[in-house]
Amino acid sequence: MIAKKDMEYFVTQAHRYGAVGLMLCSSGNLSWRIGEKALVSGTGSWLPVLTGERVAVCDVVTGLSENGVRPSMESVFHLGVMRERADVNVVLHFQSEYATVVACMKEKPKNFNVTLEVPYHVGEIAVIPYYCPGSPELAQAVIEAMRDHDAVLMSNHGQVVCGKNFDDVLQRALFFEMACRIIVQSGGAYDVLGEKDVEDLKRLRFNSR
Repeated sequence: MIAKKDMEYFVTQAHRYGAVGLMLCSSGNLSWRIGEKALVSGTGSWLPVLTGERVAVCDVVTGLSENGVRPSMESVFHLGVMRERADVNVVLHFQSEYATVVACMKEKPKNFNVTLEVPYHVGEIAVIPYYCPGSPELAQAVIEAMRDHDAVLMSNHGQVVCGKNFDDVLQRALFFEMACRIIVQSGGAYDVLGEKDVEDLKRLRFNSR
């Protein structure tokens, strides 16, 4: 049973994500694990103005909606990531401006470590090919990439990040977007951190958990 306060908290977080410009209209979707259930934004819903009536209550294992609300078409990878990773409670699919520009580039960056926040807060960003939204192929690609990544760039589509809580995921998404803004606005003339610096930051990240 999902408590009213949990539904209200989820809606508040969806509005918070929308307020910082991570998505346009219905382009984003959000999920939150609560025990064996998950709240998932409904199909076609707009996160910046989401209401509780547009939130699906899903069983994490079966993926079935238990309250009659149809979850986002991307709920398959949301719930799949949760099944694969016990440490993940929140999954966000978004389409922020600069990260989506990078997702549409012919030659995508091989290295996103333009600032210390990327290896420390975001980690290595996986890049996957384009697949039709809502397709089994897209869901499987995201789930596989997120077995050992917390952030994924979906070619010609958008981004996915995951984490233990809403603050963790919001921070990850914003630093993902910041890195892509630096890459785009530099016109390709950007530098990246050295390998040793990245490894040092990864160790700091691991030790701070």
